[in-house]
Amino acid sequence: MSKDKLNILIVTQYFWPENMRINDLVKDMSDRGHKITVLTGLPNYPEGKVYEKYKKHPEQFKEFAAAKIVRIPLIPRGKRSLSLIFNYLSFFTIASVMGPWKLRHERYDAIFVYAVSPIMAAIPALVIGHLKKTPVFIWVLDLWPETLRAVGVLKAPLLLRCVGRLVSWIYNQADYLLLQSHGFFENVRRYCTKDISTDRLVYFPSWAEDDFSNLINQPSTLLQPDSNVFTVLFAGNLGEAQDFPVVIEAAQALAGKVAVRWVIVGDGRMSQWLSEIVTARGLDNVLLLGRHPLEEMPALFACADALLVSLKTNDVFEKTIPGKVQAYLASGKPILGMINGEAARVINESGAGLSCDSGDATALADITFHLAMMDPEHRVSMGRAGRDYYLINYSKFSLLSRLERLFRDATLRKGQ
Repeated sequence: MSKDKLNILIVTQYFWPENMRINDLVKDMSDRGHKITVLTGLPNYPEGKVYEKYKKHPEQFKEFAAAKIVRIPLIPRGKRSLSLIFNYLSFFTIASVMGPWKLRHERYDAIFVYAVSPIMAAIPALVIGHLKKTPVFIWVLDLWPETLRAVGVLKAPLLLRCVGRLVSWIYNQADYLLLQSHGFFENVRRYCTKDISTDRLVYFPSWAEDDFSNLINQPSTLLQPDSNVFTVLFAGNLGEAQDFPVVIEAAQALAGKVAVRWVIVGDGRMSQWLSEIVTARGLDNVLLLGRHPLEEMPALFACADALLVSLKTNDVFEKTIPGKVQAYLASGKPILGMINGEAARVINESGAGLSCDSGDATALADITFHLAMMDPEHRVSMGRAGRDYYLINYSKFSLLSRLERLFRDATLRKGQ
């Protein structure tokens, strides 16, 4: 391999054919000529069971965009909290043992961890990094153990302290911590007992997948545009954190006042509840389209007049910017945000839309009404402002070029 090309190991519990942003990173780095290996699990997100197409033809999933895929067996996440815990435990424990063995003949210039929950997915990377004396980069996309406390998964102070010690160990063992939000820095430093130099803590936000940032116009097979109704679209995980009871309350509040249809696309733990509540209340202005491939989303976004992001509030969520915010900005559509903290700051600072406090159904109904009544040209200018903000702050090309430089610098330091 040419000395200007890198050999990179990506460690991630989630990967293609699951729809994850890490897929984009792997493809881009591979397209730049780098040799990429991905250590990952069996595809089972978000359904909770291993994909049928993978079980039938696993040989078709050994390579992605010229990157080699090394898969580790794990317990599927299922639909219950206990099975989710076993899913987390199975990946990092099995990958920490099988990963070094399966990759025993390989040498890498850098190891990169896609650290969405759980943070323990970084442990196999640290083990391999130690054995191969390779710098480890952890992209911190969630805050542990605070997130566990915030969503009610763990409440016992003793258990939270134990997880906190594990997080501290992981942070201190890593060579670089890449933080997706400015709001993460104070929290992460709290767990770094070593003297963490400034260049080891790096601001590294998310970007929108190519499907959104390329703005290719095509008709949607899922939804027809309707100029007689204002269309609000939510796309993504349908979980408890997204506060759908409040969204439904806002939808009900606007029924009969203004022609608004609420289109919800995705899957998750609140899917069944949403289906039942929409039927029980006869909400014909709420459309549940289910889960669809990522490549169908841009055409669906084009049918919308506004894109909705919602998140419950707490000290953790306020520091986080959900990945869909970048996709919404890149799409050039106005944003409705029922969200606090960093995400609300981005919406307001960019001029891309309107925001209100988390959990406030009345305020969400108000800003939706206001946006629906707004002059269409004003809405177009909002969407344009959001896209301009995206290109300046979250361009994938710029971010991945920066990551490439970080990898090279770490390789040079290792060789000194």
